[in-house]
Amino acid sequence: MWSNEKDRALRERAAEVIPGGMYGHQSTALLPEDYPQFFTRAEGTRITDADGNEYIDFMCGYGPNLLGYGHPDIARVVAEQQARIDTSTGPSPLIVDLAEALTGMISHADWAMFCKNGADATMMGLMMARAYRGKRKVLLAKNAYHGSMPWNTPRPGGVVAEDRAHFIYFDYNDPQALTDAVKQAGDDLAGIFAAPFRHDTFADQGLPDAEYARTARRLADENDALLIVDDVRAGFRMARDCSWETVGVRPDLSCWGKVLGNGQPISAIVGSNRAREAAQSIFVTGSYWFSAVPMAAAIETLRLIRETDYLEHITMIGDQFRKGLVEQAADFGFALKHTGPSTIPMVLFEEDPDFKLGYGFCRAAMKRGVYMSPYHNMFMNAAMTRTDIADTLEATGAAFEDIKQSRASLKPLAALAALMEA
Repeated sequence: MWSNEKDRALRERAAEVIPGGMYGHQSTALLPEDYPQFFTRAEGTRITDADGNEYIDFMCGYGPNLLGYGHPDIARVVAEQQARIDTSTGPSPLIVDLAEALTGMISHADWAMFCKNGADATMMGLMMARAYRGKRKVLLAKNAYHGSMPWNTPRPGGVVAEDRAHFIYFDYNDPQALTDAVKQAGDDLAGIFAAPFRHDTFADQGLPDAEYARTARRLADENDALLIVDDVRAGFRMARDCSWETVGVRPDLSCWGKVLGNGQPISAIVGSNRAREAAQSIFVTGSYWFSAVPMAAAIETLRLIRETDYLEHITMIGDQFRKGLVEQAADFGFALKHTGPSTIPMVLFEEDPDFKLGYGFCRAAMKRGVYMSPYHNMFMNAAMTRTDIADTLEATGAAFEDIKQSRASLKPLAALAALMEA
């Protein structure tokens, strides 16, 4: 029997000692009512909350779980490396091994630097673009997410106009809008940031158009600026290379994170020799950026990416998930918008502007052991099986039945309604 008494007690305690009770994308403030905030166990594709409820997890820690929580091969190398050395006065030799492994897998990469979070990597990309020729203007797609620092956070608190004084925004997948933005930058263009695919929150996803990607490459070359692909979210979920290899375009820099250590805290920026001098000219560091354990995990993760059929498997599982949900929705009289790569799906309801259907559906599925998001893209992982998908569809079938019966009484979350109005 599902319950959340322990979770509620933890929330009350957290509210006293953590601002807002929780923060960032790990907060459940914008998720449906009763969504669990605290978890005590993760294994394979399943997570267990503080009350002992188990869920098939379609969020994968918001991306880091690629191969399965607690993957035995990665757990083994983590334990072995922890017994030797982790964070110390200097990096272990693994930093060289990892840089060699990563540059050997990413076609445009001649060098690599490591950090902890995706926002670290994108900040480094911004600095390198500006250091490259001493220029200031950087182009970003509207509503694209590149981290949570003052220059890119989607929330305005603590941000001043000067933090974004030299950014120009354009429409994703629109070559003309991108061309116009380059003209606006004039002779001060430092770089163009590109998401691997359009993954705005609360919106349909969109794969990159080849003409748009080629235009970005051409404009960067013509203006002697750097093209940066932010592959933090999509890296190794669309290809065993940079995601823009799928449209035949190679950037100067790409930013990586999430899956790189299969849950261990590590991210990276890699680049071509064109950007090497700029990379050498900036000062960036962190006391934990050189820790050996996450690097050991990343080396093993990259080996599994190279040597297993993980990508083909998560594509197959994602296709099954998509097909099953769309068929179920039609059977119950609903229409879904299922967009983006099947390995990183976004599932929204048609004619659901205030997300009432999406929230009711995800809450009903959660109560039956399936953890999904009603507004954020989800993630497939290689531990998922056909049985997991069958169990998921059993739960979602019941969830569709629930919202069909209670449609008239469904209400949007107040916090979400306020955010959308803002």
